[in-house]
Amino acid sequence: MSEKEIEKQLKIYKSEMAKKGGDARTKTLSSQERSAIAKKAANARWSKSLKNISKANHTGELKIGDTRISCAVLEDGKRVLSERSIALALGRRGSGAHYQRKKSGEKGALIPEYLALKNLEPFIDTETKESLLNPIGYISKGGMVSKGLEASLLPKICNIWLIARDKGALKGEPQNRVAEKADILIRGLAQVGIIALVDEATGYQNSRARNALEKILEQFIAKELRPWMKTFPNDYYEHIFRLNKWPFPPKKSNSRPPVIGKMTNDIIYERLAPGVLDELKKQNPLNQKGRRKNKHFQYLTEEIGYPKLREHFSAVIALMRLASSWGEFKVFLNKSLPKYKSTKEIPFEENV
Repeated sequence: MSEKEIEKQLKIYKSEMAKKGGDARTKTLSSQERSAIAKKAANARWSKSLKNISKANHTGELKIGDTRISCAVLEDGKRVLSERSIALALGRRGSGAHYQRKKSGEKGALIPEYLALKNLEPFIDTETKESLLNPIGYISKGGMVSKGLEASLLPKICNIWLIARDKGALKGEPQNRVAEKADILIRGLAQVGIIALVDEATGYQNSRARNALEKILEQFIAKELRPWMKTFPNDYYEHIFRLNKWPFPPKKSNSRPPVIGKMTNDIIYERLAPGVLDELKKQNPLNQKGRRKNKHFQYLTEEIGYPKLREHFSAVIALMRLASSWGEFKVFLNKSLPKYKSTKEIPFEENV
């Protein structure tokens, strides 16, 4: 036998002995020790693919119907959802029970498996795709390294599937089932803001810094007065009159019962975001005659406050259409769009 053959056989022997030694050592370890070693190895692998790993200060689960999505609030206050949980929520399990990313596009960029389909590419905008390509690495309270996406991306992901369905771009029953899942998720998310959901699920609202609320108000309330434009849709007033069994239109076209102002504060402004109504009252106080100089909505920001108001109106009017009385509407409203820091009403039967 030549020297080269002897060296080759020696390497094989050493490799086999090392494997046997490793197997023997593994058998002597407890389940906790084996778990710790596996966790360390997994963290080492994941850490190489993630940048700027943050620590999760708060963790929990979003509960949307029968769906559970793992979520966390990181050290910098960023809210994230577990990528694997999103995949499971949409019914896309990847390879076996494991979540994975797949190549998409000419450059073969890795995006989440539940969006890595050629027929979905036309519906993914550049900004969303950029976020999908750069998952957020974080360390959970259990010490595991996880991949997540900003919580605000979930509605966008659902909308990609819903738009593709509306355009007739989906292929086959499996993709249509994912669209159905997305529809359920988007309806659940429409009931309350995703940020509030994550904060509640993780317990973050209990330790949130005082200035966090101020930042939310800054996003909603403009420092300068927006020019007046018609904002409240006619449907809104028609349904208020119908549900209260008031004759519509009113005898005087420009005259509405004063109670509608209080109803609007309750239905609209108290449910937009924490503290918004109080801040609007400060910036738009009553004069000596008990009137306000401007409309509350004129103080909402163009970027966030005003679009959120229009979105909220759509949800409120949808609930109004379903109701046959004011009492029934309020039950729907308090269940679907509750006030911040309020308890939900028990849906007692109403005699109408």
